[in-house]
Order: sequence, then structure tokens, then C-alpha cells
Amino acid sequence: MDLKLFKTKDGRIIQIIAKDKMQNWPVELPLLFIEYIRSNRLDSYGSAKKEVETYLDEVMKDVAVPRLISVLEGNEDELIISALERIEELSKKNIELTNPIKPYLNNLIDSKNKNIVNLAQNISKVFERAARNKEIAKNRKIMREKERDFLAGKINAEEYAKLRKEYLTLKG
Repeated sequence: MDLKLFKTKDGRIIQIIAKDKMQNWPVELPLLFIEYIRSNRLDSYGSAKKEVETYLDEVMKDVAVPRLISVLEGNEDELIISALERIEELSKKNIELTNPIKPYLNNLIDSKNKNIVNLAQNISKVFERAARNKEIAKNRKIMREKERDFLAGKINAEEYAKLRKEYLTLKG
């Protein structure tokens, strides 16, 4: 079967391509497809939303990640470079999508092919930046709370200055 069908309580039918058909897609395309459905379409699926989410998780586990890993662990440099180029673009748009390949980057950094090493390092830098941005956002939230406490008179100026300095040091 080429399509997986889902029925909503209001009688609509939702069609999503079957997992076996995705096997023929380029290696990163199932990841893009899953993210597109989750980001742009999932909310419109009404009562079938939960079923579609479960199916997308299956596709991720059974098709997207194993295919990508098989290419990354393979010996064909051209395929690896092609996949890494597309993954690099994807990582810049949505780093969460590329999390499954994170453990494989270290092996690729040790490759003899300079293009593979370059791409793997670039993707690693994107992961590092995303982690740093997440940490800064967390600290920004804490700093806002401390500012409110300072303005409300709950903490003194010296303590606030110390906290602000720590925050700016991390941010810079």
C-alpha cells in the first residue's frame, strides 16, 4: 500500500505516505517530511492527531534514522558528503531534527576525506551553538526574575550586580 490512512471523528480521511515508500527517498527526506507534518499539518488533523504522531514516531524509528545511519557509517564518501550537506542545511533551520546523527559525528570527524571532516565539524558547531543558546535563554529567564526581585527590593544592589556580571560573562 502506498498510503497510510487515518480517519477523524468528523469523517475526514488523512493520507500519509507509507513507510515502505519512504525507503526509496533520499536519506534526509524522511526527516524533513516528519518535521513538515509536525510543524505545519499536525494541528489540522483533529481527532487523528495522536494516531498520526504515533505513525510519525514509527517512521522516525524504522525508516529515517536507520537509513541515515547506514549512509553515515558506510564507505561511500560521495553519499556521506551529500547527506552531510543536506543535514548541515537542516541543522541550521531546526537542530532538533538532526539530533539522531549527533553520536555519529565524532566518527566522521576522524575520516580521511577533508570534505566529510569539514561538514561534520560544521554540524558539530551548530550543535554547540544551539546548546549555548539554550543555556543563555535559561539564564536570561533567571536574570529577568532577579531583576524583578531587585526592583521589588527583595535583593540588594551588590547581589544583583554580582548576578548580572555572571550573566553577562556567560552571554559574552
